Amino acid sequence: MLDSNLKAQLKAYLEKITQPIELVASLDDSDKSRELHDLLQEITSLSHQITLTLASDNKERSPSFSINRLHKINGEAGIRFAGIPMGHEFTSLVLALLQTGGHPPKVDAAVIEQITRLEGDFEFETYISLSCQNCPEVVQALNLMAVLNPRVRSTVIDGALFQAEVESRQIMAVPTIYLNGQLFDQGRMSIEGIIAKLDSESSKDIAEKISAKAPYDVLIVGGGPAGASAAIYAARKGIRTGVVAGRFGGQVLDTMSIENFVSIAHTEGPKFAAALEQHVKTYDVDITNLQQAEKLIPAGPGQLLNEITLASGATLKAKTIILATGARWREMNVPGEQLYRNHGVAYCPHCDGPLFKGKRVAVVGGGNSGVEAAIDLAGIVSHVTLIEFASELRADAVLQNKLRSLPNVTIFTSAKTLEVMGDGKKVTGISYENLNNGAQQQIELEGIFVQIGLVPNTEWLKGTLELSNRGEIIVDARGQTSLPGIFAAGDVTTVPYKQIVIAVGEGAKAALGAFDHLIRS
Repeated sequence: MLDSNLKAQLKAYLEKITQPIELVASLDDSDKSRELHDLLQEITSLSHQITLTLASDNKERSPSFSINRLHKINGEAGIRFAGIPMGHEFTSLVLALLQTGGHPPKVDAAVIEQITRLEGDFEFETYISLSCQNCPEVVQALNLMAVLNPRVRSTVIDGALFQAEVESRQIMAVPTIYLNGQLFDQGRMSIEGIIAKLDSESSKDIAEKISAKAPYDVLIVGGGPAGASAAIYAARKGIRTGVVAGRFGGQVLDTMSIENFVSIAHTEGPKFAAALEQHVKTYDVDITNLQQAEKLIPAGPGQLLNEITLASGATLKAKTIILATGARWREMNVPGEQLYRNHGVAYCPHCDGPLFKGKRVAVVGGGNSGVEAAIDLAGIVSHVTLIEFASELRADAVLQNKLRSLPNVTIFTSAKTLEVMGDGKKVTGISYENLNNGAQQQIELEGIFVQIGLVPNTEWLKGTLELSNRGEIIVDARGQTSLPGIFAAGDVTTVPYKQIVIAVGEGAKAALGAFDHLIRS
């Protein structure tokens, strides 16, 4: 299964294992079991520290395998993969092997301490798809927790392979996490976020520590490309720089493929976000992650410091602030959308598409994102209906031509989405109005992928500074907002063309503008 180059790389990684580990496989007569068996045999051939054993019973999902420390009491397995962890999850497999085998994780000591002191028994089941770029962070976090705390167990389940479970638990979005048999959360989560949800006392301690931080010369709110660029440019000026972000990387984390960032022919969103964070950390920048900004309190007359209030109750102060909170997927705002969100209504075709294998879905939106999503889904699902409000598709001609060549795609233009229909548990259809004749139509289907653009994350700023009629922060040529000392950059602003490369440039410009403001005032 592994080509020669990948084998060579994996062999080099596995040489870092210091403790013997055992892979225990639960297999049946299926092709997938044989495929998994081949993979595990290849892995064991690359390290004398790894052995493979076939389970003598069928108590576990098949195909699946656990990763055990040989010296662990009763051979208890903390990590199990149900499926074949290739694609985005191959890195998760490698990390699980290394960490179980004694290689130290690259995690802050404070985080390790929080994990080891967790009280209780935690059995996590995480449903993923191998094409999901958001899933590995959750998988790797829970696997590490299982390595560090014997009372934590982590099972990773490929939803495309275990369709019966997905159907019975009505899982229509990944990652979906169950804890001790109950739904715990859905979507991307960092290890710090998971711990905070398990340990409320640690959240209070963190908020107190944040509030005790000294004021910054410049504080960047947001950790996407604009925020990262602003942090680098500010730190290089030798001024006290801080970043506060809900998740470092921002919207880039949800981007499957990046092919237009100058000097990088191709990369994936999560990899690009990790590179941004690593670059920022090479400078003296204080990063406060997993914290959502809730209120901006600008400095009053005669005051020096602006203030940001966080959802956790913590506060941060700074002489200048750069707002780089980015944007999020725009919603349809029709009846049923919120009710069936993650129960048939989805926003990431790359992540959730495999869960709809063989089913009927709709894509709402005829721009590049919508047409690309429809093309991608057409190779997985039985039929795709694309619904576009305008009288014609807005995507590039080459994409439109590809879409129209697919036999299992239907396109409706001049169509206004009216309602997401469901049975109370999951999506069963969508209704739309034909704008040419006013007729209302209904389509029976199981999934709806919304691809109608972005909306700026500025609700928390309304009434504080000047926004456009689309909710974007109005800025001048230097990134200055309507408030002195408050700057903004990236997709959250009125600057046209929401592109990563533009956001990076705007972040740099805002940082230089903030520095200029500091030295002049």
